[in-house]
Amino acid sequence: MSSSSLLAGLRSPAPALLVAIRIAVFTACLAPALLLANEWFAMRLGANPIEAVTHATGDWALRMLLITLAVTPLRRFTGLHWLIRLRRMLGLFAFFYASLHFAAYVWLDLYFDWGAIALDILERPFITVGFAAFVLMIPLAITSTQGAMRRMGGQRWQALHRSVYGIAILAVVHYWWLVKADIREPLIYALILAALLGVRAWWREQERRRQLAAIPGSPSFKGKVIRIVPK
Repeated sequence: MSSSSLLAGLRSPAPALLVAIRIAVFTACLAPALLLANEWFAMRLGANPIEAVTHATGDWALRMLLITLAVTPLRRFTGLHWLIRLRRMLGLFAFFYASLHFAAYVWLDLYFDWGAIALDILERPFITVGFAAFVLMIPLAITSTQGAMRRMGGQRWQALHRSVYGIAILAVVHYWWLVKADIREPLIYALILAALLGVRAWWREQERRRQLAAIPGSPSFKGKVIRIVPK
């Protein structure tokens, strides 16, 4: 098979191939949770297994969030428009791991001590921003279906789901404040997020300039103005 035909096949995959890709991506996204559960029941998570579970689920929540945000740039740069069909699944996996992260903290770490949990949220800034990020993810997960999009209307749905950018920022800040000293890993995530948000900001600026250039009378307008009423 030639490279051109392979590229054409990737840009317009057959339905069966697309199903196979979705299954493969689903399996890959679920694998970290299954491996972590296996390590937990085999008691191979070290001296502090609760901390290991909490950190691992938080790491994967942030990774899935960044992978979800990477779908649109990848689609635009590669021309693989079917990637957009994976975005909802990836976003839901981000919420899945965030839920596991929150459950590990509430259940395994603090044993549903709601007073201690409330005190943590109020007095420990990294938990405050992490909790805010998780709460903001809930309406996105609830409204991730096509039915919810139709009921809300496209503009309202898009406005709600743009909050994912703020959620990602809160998640990176949560991780940064958590580690305190060794910031190498959160710095990597912060740089990735900055690139993902930066390319979106650049696209928006380019679109704004194109729209201004199409408006007669605008300083950026380069077209010819045709007078309807002669002088």
